[in-house]
Amino acid sequence: MTAAARVLGRLVERGETLAVAESLTGGLVAADLTSVPGASRSFRGSLTAYATALKGEILGVDGTLLAERGAVDPEVARQMAAGVRLALGADWGIATTGVAGPEPQDGQPVGTVYVAVAGPSGVEKVSALRLNGSRADIRRESVRSVLELLASELGGNVRAQDTEQTGGN
Repeated sequence: MTAAARVLGRLVERGETLAVAESLTGGLVAADLTSVPGASRSFRGSLTAYATALKGEILGVDGTLLAERGAVDPEVARQMAAGVRLALGADWGIATTGVAGPEPQDGQPVGTVYVAVAGPSGVEKVSALRLNGSRADIRRESVRSVLELLASELGGNVRAQDTEQTGGN
């Protein structure tokens, strides 16, 4: 069972819904989630705000924050998760923002990524990642990391279960 399937299963068990805000992953989180049969029972939708201005215009990220720090920032990730949750009327919102390469962005080196989750009862968490590898590797690991962050809030460790499923290393 994939990480996306595990997260969606937990959401269904809890009777809760999910919305996704993506930047560097460009829709990969949503694609991963919608590849799971029955995803529509808990997945509301996603917004890919690739352009920095859209993070403010669509997701409600503070314009001053974007102007001062740029899009690759932990507070931007937090506001993206909270914003998509509100915009799409979901119980949970998750977000990805960062630099997949090949060039640095907003003064941040390639591999700098922030993933965030916002949920019921004021739950808000952000994880800072420093990833290596190709652009594809960074994007793929960002997807896995945001799903793992959500899983931890839902009461499970996706990575350990996936490792167990594939025999570990």
